[in-house]
Amino acid sequence: MAPKEVVLSFWAAMETNDFYLASKLLTIDCVVQWPQSHETIFGRENFAKINSQYPASGKWTFVLNSIVAERNQVVTDVNVSDGKLFERAITFHTVEDGLISKQVEFWPESFPAPEWRRQWVQVMGE
Repeated sequence: MAPKEVVLSFWAAMETNDFYLASKLLTIDCVVQWPQSHETIFGRENFAKINSQYPASGKWTFVLNSIVAERNQVVTDVNVSDGKLFERAITFHTVEDGLISKQVEFWPESFPAPEWRRQWVQVMGE
C-alpha cells in the first residue's frame, strides 16, 4: 500500500474502536509523540493499551477533515469524539515498508474567539 492508503486504513481501523487492530498498521517499535503533554509512546502494544484504557463516554468516532501525502510523510486533520468530548488531532505520520513507524500528534485546544477581533472575522458555526 502507498503511504496515504496505509494512513487511511489506520483511521478506518481506529473507527472500529479495536485499537489492537489499528495498532497492526504500526511497526512493532513505533514511536508516537504527544508534544503538548510531553509524552512518547514506544511500541504498538503500548499504543493499543493506552487507547483501549483511555477514559471515554461512548464509542470513539474519527472524521477525517483532510489528508496530505508526500512520499512517506502523511499529515491528517481528524475530528475525534466520544459523544461528549469533541477534539481535533493533527497527526504527522511517517510510513516505512507499509507500516506507520512514527506519529507526532497535536491536540490543539479550542478557545472562544476574542471579542476584539469580531469586526474582522466570522466565527465558524455562527
